Amino acid sequence: MRKILISAMAVLSLISFTACGKTANEANKSPEKNITISAAASLKDALNELKPKYEQKNNVKLTLNFGSSGTLQKQIEQGASVDIFISAGMKQMDDLNTKNLIDKDTKKNLLKNKLVLIVSNDYKDKIKSINDVINNDVKISVGEPASVPAGQYAKETLTNLNQWDKISSKIVYGKDVTQVATYVEKGEAAAGIVYNSDTISLKNCSIVQIFDEKLHKPILYPEAVISSSKNKDEAKKFLEYLNSEDAKATFKKYGFETVS
Repeated sequence: MRKILISAMAVLSLISFTACGKTANEANKSPEKNITISAAASLKDALNELKPKYEQKNNVKLTLNFGSSGTLQKQIEQGASVDIFISAGMKQMDDLNTKNLIDKDTKKNLLKNKLVLIVSNDYKDKIKSINDVINNDVKISVGEPASVPAGQYAKETLTNLNQWDKISSKIVYGKDVTQVATYVEKGEAAAGIVYNSDTISLKNCSIVQIFDEKLHKPILYPEAVISSSKNKDEAKKFLEYLNSEDAKATFKKYGFETVS
């Protein structure tokens, strides 16, 4: 009986010691931090590839929120809990800057892009340029100019080509550039105007025209830390990573051009 009692006490002591040791270890371990990034829809593939690499090396959880830059801008203006904003257009970032909603010292141009005309494979023999869209009874998808930078660039380009009024009745608007690409990929529109980076993973359509960059404002992707962020140091650290050679290689893989 005495041996059983001694053994039981030894087991209890071991359990207690292990539990205390575990608690001490957990106490010494730095808590995982969460960084929320609101980024233009066209960055989805690239950032999703970079996400696990960064998380594993830095004990940080990245929450990625994708959408049209205009929609993301409004969310930030309405008080959404965001640490970093990466826009596909300068206007959205400049608007937030005017309202003092970004940390001005962190504002920097991260990437560049090109505007292209894509065509569904079902129409590749019929449409070789934007002129063929006008001359045929087909639909073309474009991002909503009021909130989607790609749509703004598309409207500016077609206006400078004196074609916007001719083509406006054929347009199927997308809520973001990803939806525009999807419409063409699924054959719901014969053609679409998207960024070069949006074409990398497409299988049922192809690029038939790259628009002259002189026809629209430079397509730049600015980045910045949000003023209300509670994790500014970690947010700045992530922006530094996005400018590293490792991140730049990933962006180039998905069709982007780096600024520096």
